[in-house]
Amino acid sequence: MSQAPGAQPNPPSVYHERQRLELCAVHALNNVLQQQLFSQEAADEICKRLAPDSRLNPHRSLLGTGNYDVNVIMAALQGLGLATVWWDRRRPLSQLALPQVLGLILNLPSPMSLGLLSLPVRRRHWVALRQVDGIYYNLDSKLQAPEVLGDEDGVRAFLAAALAQGLCEVLLVVTKEVEEKGCWLRTD
Repeated sequence: MSQAPGAQPNPPSVYHERQRLELCAVHALNNVLQQQLFSQEAADEICKRLAPDSRLNPHRSLLGTGNYDVNVIMAALQGLGLATVWWDRRRPLSQLALPQVLGLILNLPSPMSLGLLSLPVRRRHWVALRQVDGIYYNLDSKLQAPEVLGDEDGVRAFLAAALAQGLCEVLLVVTKEVEEKGCWLRTD
């Protein structure tokens, strides 16, 4: 079926989970993978595997509402045959070989509030960035909809701004082959 002259093409279908409880790690995983592969139950199982003899599991919230740590994210991705690499913030972002990267998961400080009252407590929040059909998106589960970052320059600008605010960590999601060869890093 052809489109009428002047009609806009349909935008790509971008998978985006919205925030529920403290499940931003689960949402970031699913958003970066562009499908629902993980649930709270799956993340809890990973926590049990990581600390089988622990009464109070150090990899999630004491209340059982999520708040999973990086070990859960890394184990989940390894279970799918993927790898993760921490981005060294001392490197210029121009050295990041974005075409070799499946997606990015950022860990950002997140302000806490009680209604209109902002609390002096900082929590951590996981956010996924991913390219879909040539366009990079911010797939933060706290957003109403995916935010277009644009091309490689757009995602680099977003990363530069996030890193400049401090306390931001960037985890690259790559294939095992890319990790082993180190080709997520440009050498030119």
